[in-house]
Amino acid sequence: MSTPIRVGLIGAGYIADWHADALRATPGVEVTAVCDMRESAARALAEPLGARVFTTVTELIDSKACDAVHILTPPNIHKDIATQCLTSGLHVLVEKPVAESGDETDSIHRTAVEANRKFHPGHNFLGLPSYVRMKEALAAGDYGRVSSAEITWALPLAPLRSGPFNLWLLRQPKNLLLELGPHLVGFALDLFGDMEILHAHATHPVTLPGEDPRPQGFRILARAGQVEITFTLAMVETIDDRSVTLRGSSARARLDFAQDVLVVERENAADLVANPLKKQLELSRQHRRKGLSNAWTQFRSLNTRNPYGLSFRGMNAAIYGALAEGKPQDARFSGESAVKVMRTIDAMIAKLPPEVLTTAAPAVQTRHPKPTAMVIGGTGFIGRALTRRLVADGRDVRVLSRGTSGPFPDLPDQVETVSASLHDLDALTEAMQGIEVVFNLAKSLDDTWADCLKNDVGVALRIAMASEKAGVKRLIYTGTIASYDMSDPNVQITEDTGFAEDMTDRNLYARSKAECERKLLELHRERGLPLVIARPGIVVGHGGPLQHWGIGRWHGAGAVRIWGHGRNILPFVLIDDVADGLVRMIDAPVEGQSFNLIGEPMLSARGYFNAIHETLGAKIRVVPGNLNAFYASDAMKYLLKKYALRRQGVIRPSLADWKSRAHFSPFVNTRPKDVLGWQPETDKARFVEKAITRANLFGF
Repeated sequence: MSTPIRVGLIGAGYIADWHADALRATPGVEVTAVCDMRESAARALAEPLGARVFTTVTELIDSKACDAVHILTPPNIHKDIATQCLTSGLHVLVEKPVAESGDETDSIHRTAVEANRKFHPGHNFLGLPSYVRMKEALAAGDYGRVSSAEITWALPLAPLRSGPFNLWLLRQPKNLLLELGPHLVGFALDLFGDMEILHAHATHPVTLPGEDPRPQGFRILARAGQVEITFTLAMVETIDDRSVTLRGSSARARLDFAQDVLVVERENAADLVANPLKKQLELSRQHRRKGLSNAWTQFRSLNTRNPYGLSFRGMNAAIYGALAEGKPQDARFSGESAVKVMRTIDAMIAKLPPEVLTTAAPAVQTRHPKPTAMVIGGTGFIGRALTRRLVADGRDVRVLSRGTSGPFPDLPDQVETVSASLHDLDALTEAMQGIEVVFNLAKSLDDTWADCLKNDVGVALRIAMASEKAGVKRLIYTGTIASYDMSDPNVQITEDTGFAEDMTDRNLYARSKAECERKLLELHRERGLPLVIARPGIVVGHGGPLQHWGIGRWHGAGAVRIWGHGRNILPFVLIDDVADGLVRMIDAPVEGQSFNLIGEPMLSARGYFNAIHETLGAKIRVVPGNLNAFYASDAMKYLLKKYALRRQGVIRPSLADWKSRAHFSPFVNTRPKDVLGWQPETDKARFVEKAITRANLFGF
């Protein structure tokens, strides 16, 4: 038996899970290392794999723990990491985009050649089984002479409208094309070879904070030999259409690469009456067969072989199969192909009008901010609105963020963004010097209770202790109404309604936030922590998402299964009203109290979607969700995860927890109105205008 190829993952973010799962399923490969500057993130990914943990690339290289690495960091540091790993004797796979230009990609490729190591681009969709079949059929002439192709990526990109705005892909307009273009260009180059870019234009601009425009779509025309190619990228709220369509003299082939479905439409030789019937029956047969096949594959694999996962498995099989057998690289995943893809994207960018690529000049700073308020979580939906409200009220603000930039480029005199680990008490204390009020809007969405205690409860307590040490006069913590039992429509909820003594049968988010409140209130009672608690309802308004999971389970932008029957009034609240309520808690004599920031009774879930239809002309398919069925389905998943997949820390929320998601229990919002003088919007027409009409829910 040959020695397995040892692979390390550099970067432990979202995409790392997909790489890890696919590598675990790849014969002859073993994941032996995970590297991330956030040790907790690296450890969470490494432990189930039995891999070693590192916090620097140098440490990983020096350990000799792996033969190859997958580089899964932000693209702006790909080149330096890839170069370091290649010159240290490691093969590399670099997640797309492999670099920020064709020249940088060529530099990586040349380094690989000089080091006699392999460099692979992470163009995973080229490994999809249905794509391989399409390519083979094209080569065999099954589609006849192909004259045109349409390659489309139409999928909402919510950060363009609701943040976070400090992501790499939003730093420059061209980054959007660099991020998504490799998927589409990779298909075209692999199918047709080199191409000429004829035209490029951008569509549906949206303005980021600071009056900084970004396109939400691109249309690009190209030619490869005799084939006319149209590339379409659409990032507004749209139905998911990620596809490759080939039009040939004998057939039209359409690959839905998001669903791993290839359908071929052909003419038939039947008479004029039977011809259209036979054509549609053949198409329906293909759809039905593929639908059943995919459903069965996902069911028997417990959804570990979904189309996206399969694409990574196909890519890994091609890459590591060649490495293990000493064969030449698969052309789809070679350094040469990576260079061609990125140089083609460079040519697309060069064809765009110059004004599309222009970013707003940052406002000139005329003084250094002197913050008296700190917002932790200030780059999120509520945090952005709160920060701007504080500035409007005449306060300078210090925003605590993972990076040193935030969504306030137009406020350099009033807002400063600082970076400090939420796990570092000394750094937090130092960041709070001179601060009078701290708003803790941070939250952590974890998969186990142990992680919740560390990343949510532990962080909340650490922020509280730092506030005490720094002499902060008021700490305002945002909990969640999800911690309440909202399953009984006959029970009204006020701030005097307690949480359950035993929260172990609740979802982790609700349980964790309740535990944060309990621990913080203990500090208030025992040590005088100057604490106030706010629990916002379902927050809506400009900067918020269309696909709000507080209302239902979404299936793309056009369909939602609401929690329950959808006829009960939901605890909506406008984002500006939440910011107003939080600001009113700064000076009011309310230490140790909590406030549910719930707007006036306005809309049910059905009413909300009816209002979207009436005001914006967009009819969303709304399906009631049977909560008993949700509970039963979740119970089955729980058993499979725990006993079939052997996952640790799996929880099973109760039926009451599921019913609470429907917000059956009505809220009484008199306390914040009486005590704080809070006045949420009372006029339904104005509420709809702010929550829907002017909220830019669809991006255009």
